[in-house]
Amino acid sequence: MEIGYKLASEAYGPQELVRQAVRAEAAGFDFVEMSDHYHPWLDVQGHSSFTWTVLGAIAARTERVALVTGVTCPTIRYHPAIIAQAAATLALVSDGRFVLGVGSGERLNEHVVGRGFPDTVRERHELLREALEIIRLLWRGGYRSYDGKHLRLSDARVFDLPEELPLIAVAASGPRSARLAAELGDGLFATEDKASIVRDYRDAGGSGPGYAEVPVAWAPDERTAAREVLRTSRWALTGWKVMSELPNPANFDAATATVREEDVLEKFACGPDPERYLAAVQRYADAGFDRLVLQNAGPDPDGFIDFYQSELAQSLRSLRPSGAAS
Repeated sequence: MEIGYKLASEAYGPQELVRQAVRAEAAGFDFVEMSDHYHPWLDVQGHSSFTWTVLGAIAARTERVALVTGVTCPTIRYHPAIIAQAAATLALVSDGRFVLGVGSGERLNEHVVGRGFPDTVRERHELLREALEIIRLLWRGGYRSYDGKHLRLSDARVFDLPEELPLIAVAASGPRSARLAAELGDGLFATEDKASIVRDYRDAGGSGPGYAEVPVAWAPDERTAAREVLRTSRWALTGWKVMSELPNPANFDAATATVREEDVLEKFACGPDPERYLAAVQRYADAGFDRLVLQNAGPDPDGFIDFYQSELAQSLRSLRPSGAAS
């Protein structure tokens, strides 16, 4: 079991994210994961720096901790040729510590370049498939071209390639995307503790690691933690179908106006009790995930890192699936 720390790029500026990553490495986290967004989910969060610049700075300031995008959409805001180049470069400057997490994206971030965002999941998956094929093609070296249904590549070459290519973890939420992860990825990425996602991935031949985000919120008391989630991170309770469709932070603000503290407490492990965190992580371990990132939405990142180091690290590392998960 590997445990990661989620860098909340929507909640903190770039210098602070680098500082937190350095602290996370010192506290013993195995990896840091950072979303790749253009907008925050809510205006109150107030930030959304360029992920690739921040990860490069983190690579220069750290020595051991792995770096993960959670996740990049390589189809609209970026062309996959750019992601192939960016990922190869980050793998080199981090001495092989980079994992490329990819997914089909959200309207919130992809519509900004004026190319629209596909209305159907089918088209989004078609785009992601073609993007992964292009990335894999470029990573073979040499000049490459590609003529797909949605995406094209013309006589392009990535000159700086690492000897060991980055692992690609593909985000999945159902059978179709899980099969895509098995076919064109090296690992799985998910945000839900559903054993069916891992099972679909394994049944399709996937054998790589399973990354998943565990929602938590540390504070000295449970209610303080829940109130902070309600203020800045209530968007996480909308579910993926809503999260992928709304175009702006103002829409998420309106869509989450009725979320209550009680709703937060059902979704997030809140407060100072280590047992709540262990129980939350155990659900993901039982579902078959083995790379678990703690997504802290509490008000004090340093307090959370200290809490992890003193109260959680040893217990979380020793977690194993407790039995068959439904």
